[in-house]
Amino acid sequence: MVAISLPDGSVRQYDGAVTGADVAKDIGPGLFKAALAIKVDGEMKDLYTVLDRDCTLAIVTGKDPEGLELLRHDAAHVMAEAVKELYPETQVTIGPAIENGFYYDFARSTPFTPDDLEKIEARMREIVARDEPIRREVWNRDEAVKFFDSIGEKYKAEIIASIPSNEDISLYRQGEFIDLCRGPHLPSTARLGNAFKLMKVAGAYWRGDSRNEMLQRVYGTAWATEKQLKEYLHMLEEAEKRDHRRIGKEMDLFHIQEEAVGSVFWHHKGWTLYRTLESYIRTRLEKSGYQEVRTPQLVDRSLWEASGHWEKFGENMFTIDTPDERVLAVKPMNCPCHVQIFRHGLKSYRDLPLRMAEFGSCHRYEPSGALHGIMRVRAFTQDDAHIFCTEDQITAETVAFCELLKSVYKDFGFEDVRVKFSDRPAVRAGSDEVWDQAEGALLEAAKAAGLETTLNPGEGAFYGPKLEFTLRDAIGRDWQCGTLQVDFVLPERLDASYIAPDSSRKRPVMLHRAILGSFERFIGILIEHFAGRFPMWLAPLQVVVATITNDADDYAREVKAALDAAGLRADLDLRNEKINLKVREHSLAKVPVILVVGKREGEERTVAVRRLGGQQQEVLALEQAVATLAQEAAPPAA
Repeated sequence: MVAISLPDGSVRQYDGAVTGADVAKDIGPGLFKAALAIKVDGEMKDLYTVLDRDCTLAIVTGKDPEGLELLRHDAAHVMAEAVKELYPETQVTIGPAIENGFYYDFARSTPFTPDDLEKIEARMREIVARDEPIRREVWNRDEAVKFFDSIGEKYKAEIIASIPSNEDISLYRQGEFIDLCRGPHLPSTARLGNAFKLMKVAGAYWRGDSRNEMLQRVYGTAWATEKQLKEYLHMLEEAEKRDHRRIGKEMDLFHIQEEAVGSVFWHHKGWTLYRTLESYIRTRLEKSGYQEVRTPQLVDRSLWEASGHWEKFGENMFTIDTPDERVLAVKPMNCPCHVQIFRHGLKSYRDLPLRMAEFGSCHRYEPSGALHGIMRVRAFTQDDAHIFCTEDQITAETVAFCELLKSVYKDFGFEDVRVKFSDRPAVRAGSDEVWDQAEGALLEAAKAAGLETTLNPGEGAFYGPKLEFTLRDAIGRDWQCGTLQVDFVLPERLDASYIAPDSSRKRPVMLHRAILGSFERFIGILIEHFAGRFPMWLAPLQVVVATITNDADDYAREVKAALDAAGLRADLDLRNEKINLKVREHSLAKVPVILVVGKREGEERTVAVRRLGGQQQEVLALEQAVATLAQEAAPPAA
């Protein structure tokens, strides 16, 4: 007898071995039709895997995260099959599932064109319609190498040859196409469905090494349903409209140029936005008991070696060799410098918790191909802070930080916040006992803060576990911004201590924390989240006073002076142009409010208020308009 335990707690008994497909059919024809794979004792397997012993079983469908990933993986294999049918001379290499889709790297002398992608996608749909069974085969390694060599697939043969000779090789066959893969896979090509689309072609080096030959990487997206695909493509269209680089140019916020790769040239309006954001965060931190500090840009290599950052991040640091034979690094992060401030002078337990904040200017070498507008740069400023505390204070400080973080995000319109718990990475500093202590403390603190966390295995910092806070924007995209890390390691490595109540010296715990992450990236996120239509308090230019005729110029200047006196960021448009042109131009520049004045408004001491996106205008007395706008423009932290 074989006992199969299902997720609902029921147990099904079978006289002998059965497959996952048999169990799915037994439960119901609808489930069998939707089934993509199975999880046996928590491990993903092919749907037709034989179950010959007692086990737990879950049927995986497209509604499950694992099922969606499987669909995307199989889409890559179906794409490879389509390419081989259309362009037999092409060699296949690797094709994984990725976030929102998949890709496959191909070796081909002729570049793929947009027309080629259309042909490949059409052939993929033919392969889906064929309903080709997908079945696993186990081969001897050397036989597999010979086979792929014989059909001209040298890249696949090279991959297999790198596998130990005593290991069997897992291959999957669908129709005439056979590929290396550990699996699992869909039971047939028809289960993939038609909710996929090929997106673009890019270059990629073989095995990610720039010394190797360049391959062609074809990207696609795949979803469980046509509706999901349609929603995703719509989101991409909307994201293109909201691209911070395009809007930044339209609003005259910033630019980037080759002479300063990865650094931002902030224009007046962009810098106004930056300073408004900085002022807001500074106010929130001061009210939360943080002390703002400033640390050097250039720090001797020895400090980075002592902290462990040199070994971990040395290749990403910008360094300077001085005439006196010292090596200085432009700081890529602030934490070791903050420890130096903590160590300067004797600290007592009465001084803890000590919350130390810095708008730290940091530099990291990012490959040029990874740079993206102001979202991914080499020069950036972090809203960085470190809390030095006792172990008993970790929970209270975590709860307070989480409340602050959620309040800040809410002020920017982000209320959907997801939290990941990242535990110890493979390469790390500190003993397992220290990591057990740090992970336990952070999990306990997260629970006390009322956070629901999902595990992000192996993604902690090299010195401690962390919480990662992810925002969901107006069009459904996720952005990882805030972090909180519990660190027992750096205080030990950098010899930080405080005097305990019993007069002994003890190591403080160091909580690394950020809310925005970096000003540059967060501003990019805000631009795209609001599509440039910032709330009044954030808008770099809040009000424009535009005249209908030159007869109103003097009154317009008086209106602007009243706005200036009320602390509003205002500008004048006295050009000899039609008012409709002025309104259109300032609306395209995303100015929240336009005050239109003419001869009559001057005589009556009124203004016609036009709001961005509105079709109507409201006539108000000047004093009332200024008071109303000043109230709307007050920052949340005021």
